[in-house]
Amino acid sequence: MDKIRLLFVCLGNICRSPAAHGIMQELVDREGLSGRIFIDSAGIGGWHIGELPDPRMRSHAADRRYALMHRGRQFDAQSDFDHFDMILVMDEENYADIKHMAHNDKEMQKVHYLAEYLCHHPQENTIPDPYYGGVEHFEYVLDLIEDACAGLLETLKKKNHLH
Repeated sequence: MDKIRLLFVCLGNICRSPAAHGIMQELVDREGLSGRIFIDSAGIGGWHIGELPDPRMRSHAADRRYALMHRGRQFDAQSDFDHFDMILVMDEENYADIKHMAHNDKEMQKVHYLAEYLCHHPQENTIPDPYYGGVEHFEYVLDLIEDACAGLLETLKKKNHLH
């Protein structure tokens, strides 16, 4: 059976998308589903290609026992739409940018807001960028990402009969 391929996308691939990548990978590993679900992340811009995630995000994630070791990469419309089943964006700007790069309806249908899978934060419809914020911003974004990734995994398990 083919792997389900997930790509998390934010603006620079140094805060939100690598956090979602690391958190989702941890959840998938805990469930013993790493053989069934492949996870990656990317940024819309290429400013941080090859870099580790923002040190603040790595520190806050480490406090929650997540190791964020992904090296930044830029979204590649030529290959990423073909390679991934779901492209999960963080906010309206990310959504508009990725949709604009889609070549057809099939590709456009792969683009989803990660916040669609929030279970415990119904007031939120995006995952805000903590980059210019303080400690509380990073902590809140991690709360949102943990919630959304858990909801996404439950959805994938039900939809794809994963055990």
